[in-house]
Amino acid sequence: MNLNEAKTWLLIYRPGTADDSDPQVAAALALARTNPELGDWFAAQSAAQAAVRAKFQEITPPAGLREQIVSEYAASRKSVAARRALWLAVAALVLWGLLAIWWVPRPARPPADNPLAFYQSRMVRVALGGYAMDLTTNDPVSVRAFLGQHHAPADFALPAPLEQAAVIGCAVRDWQGAKVSLVCFRTGRPLPRGAQSDLWLFVVDRGAIKNAPGTSSPQVAKVNRLITATWTDGSKLYFLGLDGAEAELRQYL
Repeated sequence: MNLNEAKTWLLIYRPGTADDSDPQVAAALALARTNPELGDWFAAQSAAQAAVRAKFQEITPPAGLREQIVSEYAASRKSVAARRALWLAVAALVLWGLLAIWWVPRPARPPADNPLAFYQSRMVRVALGGYAMDLTTNDPVSVRAFLGQHHAPADFALPAPLEQAAVIGCAVRDWQGAKVSLVCFRTGRPLPRGAQSDLWLFVVDRGAIKNAPGTSSPQVAKVNRLITATWTDGSKLYFLGLDGAEAELRQYL
């Protein structure tokens, strides 16, 4: 399935319906999870649709509108003026809906001249987007072996506290021609329903991000709902994200 075919299926996809069992939809969703361009497009499309639905749900028809339309429809057989009023009411409702769609805010995207911010935003979206681990294991040695076999960074150096965190698996993601290692940890706190991890580490070759920081001192910032830390060590760029508070994140640095 190519990108255009995937977009066609994703445009008509309705989450939580029989669409989830459609093999074409499943293939399109799988491609969106591995292709950054399609993933960004699908995320923006889903956000726009959700915003449109929210706008329509906010619309409250005037009291008695239904009765008024029914009565005016009956009277329209006798009066041209009544028919005109009915069509004006319908046109007003259609216009209201079109204006709601027009005013839907577009999802914010990191500036194109800030590759690091774009990378960080994309990786956070992966962490929060219901990803699937390529390998589920509690063995850090197996994690590094798997990543190395799939040509992703495996010779990374972890801060001592993070070395002690409970690893649960890993995945390999693509980023503009480079391989990104995703190592998933658990902090031990209760997880939301359906969540697999609450601490994620992304490792990529430093040269893959044009404006990667040149310091080994972690730069802490909030990206989406995650508290994150970004630093470089040798030829690697590290990006650590935690679904929690900054003080908790610093315990792993």
